[in-house]
This record gives sequence, structure tokens and C-alpha cells, in this order.
Amino acid sequence: MKEKEKIIRVENLVKKYRKADKNAVDDVSFYVEKGGFFSLLGPNGAGKTTMVSILTTTLSKTSGKVTIAGHDLEMEADKVRKRIGVIFQNPSLDMNLTAEENIRIHVNLYGLYAYRPLYSFMPSAYKKKIHDLAEILDLKDDIFKPVKTFSGGMKRKLEIIRSLTHNPQILFLDEPTTGLDPLGRKNLWEYLKHVRQTEKTTIFLTTHYLEEAEESDYLCVVNHGKIVSQGAPRDIKKDLIERYIEIDAKDRSALKKELYTKKLLFTGEGPFKIRIEKQTVYELIQSIKTPLTDIDVHSPTLEEAYLEIIGKTNDN
Repeated sequence: MKEKEKIIRVENLVKKYRKADKNAVDDVSFYVEKGGFFSLLGPNGAGKTTMVSILTTTLSKTSGKVTIAGHDLEMEADKVRKRIGVIFQNPSLDMNLTAEENIRIHVNLYGLYAYRPLYSFMPSAYKKKIHDLAEILDLKDDIFKPVKTFSGGMKRKLEIIRSLTHNPQILFLDEPTTGLDPLGRKNLWEYLKHVRQTEKTTIFLTTHYLEEAEESDYLCVVNHGKIVSQGAPRDIKKDLIERYIEIDAKDRSALKKELYTKKLLFTGEGPFKIRIEKQTVYELIQSIKTPLTDIDVHSPTLEEAYLEIIGKTNDN
């Protein structure tokens, strides 16, 4: 099988702020495959935003090597910027302009369209793009209103629209759904899934909503500037969190006796908690002959694994 292209390469990245006792980013290395969905997780102050700021050329690194879409981050920063879209935590909008005017300036800076003083003078392709994105993110009725009248959630939606207008190869999302209502979050992720499938856009996410990272191809957990765990979500969960079922029966004594006879390790006096190891859930249930009244399968979540990882690294 042909190896996938590494669209982001980070090697021994270090960032140390002046007068700081410790590195904000401490010898971090990872890569992201082209078209992949990569998540960077960690508590506040772990170094996530510093890393994203470096990768998006808004902050200089202390040492290390970073390559984005085949371009050296330090030597070819302009070429890197043209290939990325960024949604930062903090808004970077001109409050005195309308939403559409903010977008029009953005596409001009990226060289997509020559600047025109009025929306009516812009090409039809631009108008269609703005219309489609505004409709997806439920901003179509406000796209020509001044940004200073927007709520926090509306500003977030506008930043998302702006970042997608130039069809970036890589989309950096730093807490992208903060301030969005549940429907806005759902619509955004449906659109991002569509973009990945149709445009092969690479997604680089940092988020506090752990469920948003569940679909990642690969993730890194950082704490105190270091990578403390990395891998596919399923592998991280499998290595850290216990998977088990809870079962119960009307005749608990008979069930307990059967569990002993079959040498199944369990805890409790009813319901009985049985760890899933070599057998599948189906095989385990099929092997039990005592009539069961309750079956509850516990599948670990990414949030459980994340909390365990962070807890261990904070204890060290």
C-alpha cells in the first residue's frame, strides 16, 4: 500500500518565552497525513495554542523544523499562508465593516479576486461561495450587517466562513465551535466532513469538546508542553480504559455460581461487572445460560481516556 503524503511535519519543536522557566513547547514531534483529521488535545496552558500559532506563522519558534505542504515554515512563510485556513480562539474581525466586507477583504489578500468596492461588482463564483457557506452556518440573513451588531456565536460563524473561502489545503481549527449553539456545531461538522471528502482538505483541530475529536484519524495529547500520548482514538482508549459489561438476573445466586464455574472474573453482587478481554460481547453473552434480566455494555469514551492521561501526567 502506498504511504500517504505527510502534509505537516513537526520535528523537535521548541518554544521558550523570554524569562520563562520552562519551555511552552518542549521537543515536540509529529506528522499529519494529507486529507487526514488530526486532533491536538490538552488542558489550558498545555501548549496547544502556542503550537497552532507557530504552525500558522503567527508566532516564531525557538528551534526545531516544521514543514507545511512541502514548504519550510521559516523560509517560505508566505507560501505556507496561502495553503492554510485558520480559525483562532479570539476573533480577528473588523467590527466597523459588514460581514461580507470582512470576507471580501480576506479573499483579496489571498489573491483570489481583485478588490471591488461593492459586493454587486464581485464575480458570481464569489457570490455563490458566500451564499452557500452563509446558508450552511445559518448566517445568510446577516451577511450584509455590521459585525459590531453580531453576537459572539455569529462572529465565530463569520470567521469560519472567511477561513473556508479560499479552499485551503489545511484548515486549522483552534476551538472552532466555542460560542456556537448545538445546531451550529452540527452544521459546521457536517460541512467539514463534506469538505474533507470532496476537497481532500486536511483538518487540524484543537478542542475542549472531546466528542469532536472522536472521529480523528490520529490525535496527540499534550500537557506541560510535551506530548504525553498519541495514536488513533480507538488505540488510546483500548490501552487505557477498561471495557466491561454489567449483567443481572432474577436468580442472582445461579448467575453468580455460573460465573464462578466459567472462571469469569467479575465484581459486585448484582448487577455483576465483567471485564471484556479476549471474548467479544456477543460471545460472552452467548456463553451464559442463566436467564438475564439486564445487560449494559460500557464502551470507553475518548473523554475518559483523556482524563486518565492528564491525571497521570499531572501526578508525575
